[in-house]
Amino acid sequence: MAKSFNPCSVTQIALVSLLCFISLFNLPQTKALWLTLPSSGTKCVSQEIQTHVVVLADYYVVADNIKGHPLPTISAKVTSPYGNNLHNNENVTQGQFAFTTTESGSYVACFWMDSKNVDGTSISLDWKTGISAKDWDAVAKKDKIEGVELELRKLDGAVEAIHQNLIYLKNRESEMREVSEATNGRVAWLSIMSLGVCVSVSVLQLWYLRRYFQKKKLI
Repeated sequence: MAKSFNPCSVTQIALVSLLCFISLFNLPQTKALWLTLPSSGTKCVSQEIQTHVVVLADYYVVADNIKGHPLPTISAKVTSPYGNNLHNNENVTQGQFAFTTTESGSYVACFWMDSKNVDGTSISLDWKTGISAKDWDAVAKKDKIEGVELELRKLDGAVEAIHQNLIYLKNRESEMREVSEATNGRVAWLSIMSLGVCVSVSVLQLWYLRRYFQKKKLI
């Protein structure tokens, strides 16, 4: 006797396969960074981010060779692509900054030691952007979702983030193409002007030499 086709079982298999794919192909925006700060000077990290993206970061001091002494303090500063100050913290061992981007470009976070007599000091920086910075536990509690539905919501957010990133890259490519075409046009006009100047100078030189030789009665 032939078995009947069950659409629900096929749907469940598809969802399980999708979740397995998500677990294997989980692409976070960023991972925790480990930075070793020099005794003097500044260590900076940057990331290219488009507008309307949520940024969340935590950082804390990790002392490698300090035993029985308090942790050294550091200072941190975060600036936007146009130099706006988004975060400034001094004399701390840990901190956090969060903001929503209003400018497209490279966002820079710089760290430095408050004391110049401490060596071997590192910090851990967990920088999250976009879909990685979203509090999915709060979303699950608010919308009362869990399991497959929550994973599908995460996947939908990841797809939307990828779509927005592709649009951003397309706009940047269009801007770069316009700049390149404008530059090529200016170079072409400059080449024409340079050729015209060279031809004019050559004609003037011939005219001057001709008059000179005529005066000297050499021709």
